[in-house]
Amino acid sequence: MDFGYADEIRADFPELAVEALLVGGITPGTEVSGQLSRFTAVATERLGPRTESDLPEIQAWRRAFAKMGLKPTQYRCASEALLRRLRKEGALPRIHPLVDLCNAISLAFAIPVAVIDMAMMTGRLEVRRAKGTEIYESFSGAIEHPEPEEVIYADAGGNAHARRWTNRQSGRSAIRATTATALIVAEAMHATGRQDVERLIDAVAAALTGINGVHVMERQSFPI
Repeated sequence: MDFGYADEIRADFPELAVEALLVGGITPGTEVSGQLSRFTAVATERLGPRTESDLPEIQAWRRAFAKMGLKPTQYRCASEALLRRLRKEGALPRIHPLVDLCNAISLAFAIPVAVIDMAMMTGRLEVRRAKGTEIYESFSGAIEHPEPEEVIYADAGGNAHARRWTNRQSGRSAIRATTATALIVAEAMHATGRQDVERLIDAVAAALTGINGVHVMERQSFPI
């Protein structure tokens, strides 16, 4: 698992808690419907009459985005965006079994979860501040360059695999039918984040256990 965090990110966000899982063997035909319903029900019950912005996990990421100079209501962390869509539309679109499962678990925990195709990495993947020259490919195929100092997921080849940290992943490394190995990353900023990212990754690992051909290759806590 050639993945980590730049020292400046650790220094600027000492509250950050991260758990990552490297998995292989999942295919587009994997059946996860029952698990999606279970985790989505947890999120719906937890939200109740509230909005996602009332949850401590989301409030903590809003503070982090404000610290990065971003308007939290303009740029939302991935879990907030998913919860908002669930509240407004009642369901999430189906994309790929692994993405669908991680999205549902992200809803249940209100914690952003990145799911990245490791075959699309060039060398080490690191969460760091951008130089502004990195290449980001959107899901539409458009090419962008992150703003200098923006927090991104970047590989050694100068590819940005996420912009504004937990706001938007890249189409370049999105999970697809041909994905063989995926990196799953859960990142939290709230007071009980360490325990919660561990429980989240436990839930992912448990959900994948028993699925034919799927195997957990490595697990790691960050920052270390």
